[in-house]
Amino acid sequence: MSKRIVLALGGNALGADLAEQMVAVQSTSNAIADLVEQGHHVVITHGNGPQVGMIQMAFEAASMTYAHSPVLPMSVCVALSQGYIGYDLQNALHEALLNRGIDKPVATLITQVEVDENDPAFADPTKPIGSFFSKEEADAMVAKGAHMKEDAGRGWRRVVASPQPIDVIEKKTVRLMFDAGQVVITVGGGGIPVTRHGHHLKGASAVVDKDLASAKLAEMIDADLLIILTAVEKVALNFRKPNQQWLDRLSIEDGERYLAEGHFAEGSMRPKVESALSFASSKPGRQALITMLSKAREGIEGKTGTVVG
Repeated sequence: MSKRIVLALGGNALGADLAEQMVAVQSTSNAIADLVEQGHHVVITHGNGPQVGMIQMAFEAASMTYAHSPVLPMSVCVALSQGYIGYDLQNALHEALLNRGIDKPVATLITQVEVDENDPAFADPTKPIGSFFSKEEADAMVAKGAHMKEDAGRGWRRVVASPQPIDVIEKKTVRLMFDAGQVVITVGGGGIPVTRHGHHLKGASAVVDKDLASAKLAEMIDADLLIILTAVEKVALNFRKPNQQWLDRLSIEDGERYLAEGHFAEGSMRPKVESALSFASSKPGRQALITMLSKAREGIEGKTGTVVG
C-alpha cells in the first residue's frame, strides 16, 4: 500500500567529508529508490553536522589568511551545506531511479525553518557539529572560545544552539511538489534557522535538529509515516549496557516515560525519539519508524525497526 513518507537521513548516510559523501550517496540513493519503486511518495530530509562544521571551520581559517575572507554566519553555512549535499543526493537519486526505468523529478529545495529568538537554547548550546576531537584538542578549542561537549562516548564535538522549530517557511512549496509526485530534498540540516521580524526573516546563529524539523514538516504536508534513520536497527533501553533491551514497538505513553527516565542520549537517540513521538501523536493513524537505512524497506513491511505510535 502506497504511503506518504518523510525520510530523515542520518549522518552515516552522507559520510563525514566531500569524498565520503560522493560514495555514500550512491548506496543511500539505491535504498531510497527501493521505496519509490514500491510506489511510496517520498520527501527526503538530511543532517549536516559534519558538513556545516567543515564549512564554518574552513571560512574561519580563511579569515586568518591574507585573503581576509569573512567568517560566515551559521545560517549561511547551513544554506551552503543544503546546496552541496542536495546537489550530490539529487543527482545520485535521479540516476538510481532512471536505472530502474523510473523518470521522476528529483529536486532540492533550499528551506528556512523559523525559530524563536527568545528560545532558551540560545543560552545553552547543545547541538554537535563538525568532526570528533580528543579531550586535549577540545580543551584547546575551548580556550579559543568554542563550546565543546562529549558526544555519547564517541569523542568531543563543537556545539551550537539548537532551538525548537516553529514553522517551515517553504512548506506550501514542498506540499505542492509532494502532491505532484515529485521527490523533494528539503529541510537540509534542519533547515536554515531564521527569526521573524514583521515580514523580514533574519538568519540565526544556530542549527535546528533535523529530526525535530522533519517531524514538523511531516505534520505540515500530511505525511502518513516519518522514518528516522540512524546507525542502529532499533531503539534500545540501557543502550550498550549488560541489560540492553531492543524495542520493536514504542507507545507514546512509554516513550514519554522512557525520556523522563533518561534512557536516550542527548544529541544522539533522544531527539529521534522526541521527534517520532511528536509526529505520531499529532494526528490519529500517524506512525514513525526508527531504523537503519538498509532496513527501511523491511521496517515499512513491519519486519524490523522500532515502530512509534
